[in-house]
Amino acid sequence: MTHHANTAVVEFLGLRFALSNEAAAREWVIEHSRMAAFSFLVTPNVDHVVRLHRERPGPDRDALYRAYDSADLCLCDSRILALLARWSGVDLPVVAGSDLTASLLSAPLPEGTRIALVGGNDTQRMWLEAARPEAQLFHHQPPMGLRTNLPAQAAAAAFVEETQPHITLLTVGAPQSEIIAQLIKSQGEARGVGLCVGASLEFLTGEKRRAPRAVQAIRMEWAFRLLSEPWRLWRRYLVEGPAILGIWRRWRRENGG
Repeated sequence: MTHHANTAVVEFLGLRFALSNEAAAREWVIEHSRMAAFSFLVTPNVDHVVRLHRERPGPDRDALYRAYDSADLCLCDSRILALLARWSGVDLPVVAGSDLTASLLSAPLPEGTRIALVGGNDTQRMWLEAARPEAQLFHHQPPMGLRTNLPAQAAAAAFVEETQPHITLLTVGAPQSEIIAQLIKSQGEARGVGLCVGASLEFLTGEKRRAPRAVQAIRMEWAFRLLSEPWRLWRRYLVEGPAILGIWRRWRRENGG
């Protein structure tokens, strides 16, 4: 994984997390948005880490490995991961992708900033246009099945290369966002910075409700989301998510914890 020269990192559960707070991460994004080469950041949570550590190789795991290996900034987007890190003697700051996106879009951007939205919907596009009228917005909606649709992935990358945005917001979920970001970077034709930001815009537009700060503070945001969308998230949080404890125990044994 490549990193900005001034960004300290710490290894935890096989990832090299940046020791950056939200303000420093926002500055990093603004700085890299004006660079000639494309860079991107990822915000792994428990679900992402569990995918990376699945015993059986598969396209999801392999794609995430490639993406995280080439990401330029890796931020911890989970208070559960941060707690496990603390129990291991690792001080891991939490910078939620949703908070970073909100911070980035809450203040004026340089006049003429070009923003590409890959994914999302018309509601999110109109929200962005209203929130940041000083920016030029370009919107691309990939088809369903993007995870295994190689031509659609290539089309999304080509869209970013053609529009040459300063900031690319990738909202097509994991590992699709990371796959496209890694593809864009590997082709070397784009500029600026890409953010794999998950449901961040859905929270900003009010399409989804984020857990109150008090719930986040006690590390129960996952439960709030589960209750909000049980039909979609029950397997992630109740079946797959608990595997993080075994992953963490193995990491501690291997690292003398």
